Parts: sequence; C-alpha cells; structure tokens
Amino acid sequence: MSGVRLICQRLLYGAEKREALSSAGILCKVTDMYKNEILRMLRSSGTYVSGQDLCRELGISRTAVWKNIRQLEEDGYEIEASAGKGYRITGFPDTIAEEEVASILQTERVGKKIRYFSRIDSTNQYAKRIAEEGAEDGTLIIADEQTAGKGRSGRRWVTPPGEAIAFTLLLRPPLSPDRISMVTLVMGMAAAKAVRSLYDLPAGIKWPNDVVTGGRKLCGILTEMSAEVEKVHYIVIGVGINANICEFPEEIRQIATSLKLETGQDVNRAQVIARTMEYFERYYTVFEKDGDLSGLMEEYNALLLNRGRGVRVLDPAGAYTGTARGINSRGELIVERDDGAESMVYAGEVSVRGIYGYV
Repeated sequence: MSGVRLICQRLLYGAEKREALSSAGILCKVTDMYKNEILRMLRSSGTYVSGQDLCRELGISRTAVWKNIRQLEEDGYEIEASAGKGYRITGFPDTIAEEEVASILQTERVGKKIRYFSRIDSTNQYAKRIAEEGAEDGTLIIADEQTAGKGRSGRRWVTPPGEAIAFTLLLRPPLSPDRISMVTLVMGMAAAKAVRSLYDLPAGIKWPNDVVTGGRKLCGILTEMSAEVEKVHYIVIGVGINANICEFPEEIRQIATSLKLETGQDVNRAQVIARTMEYFERYYTVFEKDGDLSGLMEEYNALLLNRGRGVRVLDPAGAYTGTARGINSRGELIVERDDGAESMVYAGEVSVRGIYGYV
C-alpha cells in the first residue's frame, strides 16, 4: 500500500489541508481520488477490507470512507458491509468511468491521468484541445458515447452509448515527425494482443493498424499530430473498439464485427481498455528506445493477417498486386509484386486491400 500512501501524502497533509481544498472549491477532486483508491484497494484485496485500514492508508476519517463507499454504490458497485470485517465488493457495473479503469489499470506511465465523459463530440478533438493547454504526456480520454467520432480519411466512426469503446491517448514523444506513423502500428499491436489475451479469438492486424477477427474489422485507430519540421509537440491516438455492438449501419455491416458478436457474450469494456494500455506501454517503451519498429517486427509480423497473402495496393501512381511479406523496421509493408519487383508501401500514401476481400 506504499504507493497509495505516497499519492495521498502529495495531496493531503491533515485536516487543515482538507479545509483549504474545500474552501477553494476543489474538494470534489480529492474525493474522486479517495473513491478511486478505495475501489482499487477493495478490488485488489478480493475479500473484506476494514474501515480502519482504509482510514489509515488514505489518511481520512471513517465518515469520509463511508461517504465514498456510498458514492461507489450510487455508481453501480455492489458493496457488502460487515461489522467487524469491513467492506468487500460483490458486484460491478458495466462502466468505463475513470474509477473503474483506474482500479484495474497496471501501468507506470500511460493512463495515470484519466478524463472520462459520458458523452462527447470526439475524444481526439478534446485531446487536441487539452494538449494545447498543456495536458501531460500519457493522459487518457475515455468516452461512453461519441457524437462526432471519426476514422481515417474523415470517415464516421460509430460509438453508441454503453456498447462501444472510444478512447484517445495523448503523448509527447521525443521523436522526429517522420517516425510518428509507426506509433499507430504500435497501438494496433496492443489492441490485437489485448483481445487475444482476454478472449479466445484469433485477432490479428490488417496492415497497418486495423484489428480484425473472422475477416471483419473489430478496431480502428486514428493518430493525429501537432509538429514543426523537426519537432513533435504532441500526438493523439484515437482508438475505437466494437465491444458489445450487435447491429451496424448498412454501409459497414459486411466488414465490421464486435467482441460480443464473436464471443456470444457481453464483454467488460474497462478491462479491454486497461489491457490495451498495458500492452501499449510495453511496446511503446521498446519503440521509444529503438526509435523504430526493429524490436517489435517479429511480434507484429506474427499478428499480420496480410502476410503471405495476395494484396492490391492502391497507389496514386498506379494500382498493382502482389504478395505481402511483412513489415520492415519503419513499419512499411514489404510487397513482392507479381512481376518480381519489391516495393515498400508507406501507410500515409496508399491503402492496401485483399485481392478477394477486406483482408
């Protein structure tokens, strides 16, 4: 519990500090922190946690503990209170709110700051706004519903409330702008591995970063950047995952699927977000150290559904067909053309389709 104690010491130094925060009108933020930490402690314990232990670890009164427990119950958590034993969680709501994701997220860097919205226009748009205001590296923005979500080439991305997953990660990478497109592939790897680790699904990647299972798209990723010629100010990586959606618009019905359709059951959306962030942090650390995908090529190519298959490359200079052989260290798709020549396909310039279908 030393980590919990350290967080509390940074924010609170006794009753005088609480009174100062309250008079400044920001007590609600501290309360949210308590609620998040209480949820994390109850969840990690798996059994009863005494009110005394909660008080001691968080440096708050029993009344404050009780108020936070009530708030968690109002949020949909089922919490059993037992005299002489304390509190334990017996049921969880289907939510991707901050306290739920924070209570299961196991990362050192990404997602340490979370902003949650029940409804928003676009998580990417919001992330760009707060990035301009100085929001820190690793900030995670989550929305239960997007009204103006978008995918690549300005396409609309559907995010119905309570059914889909939409989040954006804000990063300030110490990299040159020409390397940022590779980060999108890193996120694609993370999402695919998260799905494979949580569910019995053969999720893979359609180059460069679409996550696919059963020949249909499960997840889309859109990365946007603010940069100068040699310096990146920030990037925002938007991720949309079809979680518990059962019906899709007519125009995408033949190429889209969801975790629920593939598994036959509702999935825990917060768990999918947390696992994706955990894999992303692992892969991104390797990518940042190398400055390219050399340390991740083997694992990426193992997930690449296009590898060894016929593809049609839609190049502005002229479409051609060939066989995909995998990616190189810069994330370019190596395509052996039908005429025997070899091409390196850059994601920002062309699109790739399967000869006989989406993949």
